Amino acid sequence: QVQVAETGGGAVQAGGSLTLACTTSGRTFRRTVMGWFRRAPGKEREFVAAYRYTDGISHFGDAVKGRFALSRDSADKTLFLQMNTLRREDAAVYYCAASEREPAWYLTATNSRLYNYWGQGTQVTVSS
Repeated sequence: QVQVAETGGGAVQAGGSLTLACTTSGRTFRRTVMGWFRRAPGKEREFVAAYRYTDGISHFGDAVKGRFALSRDSADKTLFLQMNTLRREDAAVYYCAASEREPAWYLTATNSRLYNYWGQGTQVTVSS
């Protein structure tokens, strides 16, 4: 089994920053992509960001481009989501996911169906 765990959620004021971390554990698997999604109350799950380990390319959702960034630790075991200039509309439960499948034109890194393993989510609250 593969476990995905997110940490770093919390409450922050609008305009502030927060960093989420995602790690995987359990059996060894070929990690091709790791992504972040979020779901706000009453809304659909939304793609936030993804990192493709196969070619080092990152993707960001339109709502977070220019404000959010991805990074990895030196051991390449943790994927960080650096969230800057947070807005009230960024408040949501943030989920990390990992995939063993290669993205393709019909199933890209922005599509939740690409991912095999999901974390439980971490709450991000943004106050004005």
